Amino acid sequence: MNTTRVVITGVGAVTPIGNTAEEFWSALLQGKSGIGPITRFDTTGYPTRIAGEVRGFEPLQYVEKKDDRKLDLYLKYALACAVMAVEDAGLDVGRVDGTRFGVLVGSGIGGITTLLENHKILLEKGIDRVSPFFIPMLIINMASGLISMRFGARGPNSSVVTACATGNHAIGDAMRIIQRGDADVMIAGGAEAIIIPMTIAGFCQMKAMSTRNDEPTRASRPFDSERDGFVCGEGGGLVMLESLEHARRRDARIYAEAVGYGMTGDAHHMTAPDPTGDGAARAMQAALRDAGLAPESVGYINAHGTSTPYNDKCETIAIKRVFGEHARRLAVSSTKSMTGHLLGAAGGIEAIATALALHHGVLPPTMNYEKPDPDCDLDYVPNQARTQAVEIALSNAFGFGGTNATLAFKRYRA
Repeated sequence: MNTTRVVITGVGAVTPIGNTAEEFWSALLQGKSGIGPITRFDTTGYPTRIAGEVRGFEPLQYVEKKDDRKLDLYLKYALACAVMAVEDAGLDVGRVDGTRFGVLVGSGIGGITTLLENHKILLEKGIDRVSPFFIPMLIINMASGLISMRFGARGPNSSVVTACATGNHAIGDAMRIIQRGDADVMIAGGAEAIIIPMTIAGFCQMKAMSTRNDEPTRASRPFDSERDGFVCGEGGGLVMLESLEHARRRDARIYAEAVGYGMTGDAHHMTAPDPTGDGAARAMQAALRDAGLAPESVGYINAHGTSTPYNDKCETIAIKRVFGEHARRLAVSSTKSMTGHLLGAAGGIEAIATALALHHGVLPPTMNYEKPDPDCDLDYVPNQARTQAVEIALSNAFGFGGTNATLAFKRYRA
């Protein structure tokens, strides 16, 4: 257990249910859904024609007009979230030691829109028409690079690509960087923009997504017996992490303390979770061990909860393995029921939801939980937010390739 304490002092979010963290949190507590028919392209012939699109996002609020055309949409989401997190933290970057200020932002897929657009240009118009910004727009570490340039963050600068666990790994790794003394301040999380024909087609062919096209707001239904797949979402979620000492020196408002991080591998299947829940269980156990916490101290879990038949069952099994009888006393919810699955950005927005749940003493619900599944028999905070003070919470994220990451957060007390 490391003695350097790390806290969350700022948050920034762009999501299908709100383009600021405040809007996102308010919508979660109201049980609002951001899922609807896809408007970005013609979905005729697609088995799934719904997604959680970001609506009303104005990139020019965060990006200069001359740079707007140079950036893939996921980069715009990342920059917007970073600006919001810095402002929310009240951080005067001019007074921060830039060599002690780092960035660790990832994405599951990155600039795939840029890739496909420029491939088409190459085939149809030739090499001379390919954008000179093609490579910088595409690569996943450019999110961290651009954020560091924006704020003069000259400390650790890295990126994470671990599919749907990306956001959690980014935040956990950034926490570690502060704990080992290599930075005082880190911006961390994930961003994703993948609602395009090719990506949706790929997930359709995997038979992974819900086909409840006529009832989009009811399509994402984690832990419900009638769940039939996940719903794609997009956006970003970044947090400002600081050492407690640094945050106290500037009298910062603190949302929560980041106290534990666990990461494991299933070594089981390219896309399916281990049916025994072993990898997920060990990730939660590792986070608790890292934080020096007993399982009985946990009051809430923000579940990975994708709304796929296998994930939700396996995650429930994993929770029971870790918590035993205490699993029945835990509150567990999946905010993906409202946002859809933001892939590489999921861990970022869900870490924000978890930190705010601790800070405000309110647990976001699992919407569309209507018909209990005998295999999913825990308290999933069904359909309505719950006022409940919780001291310790976990946030789970599991990705393709069998990668698992759990973050442990603690309610901050001065």
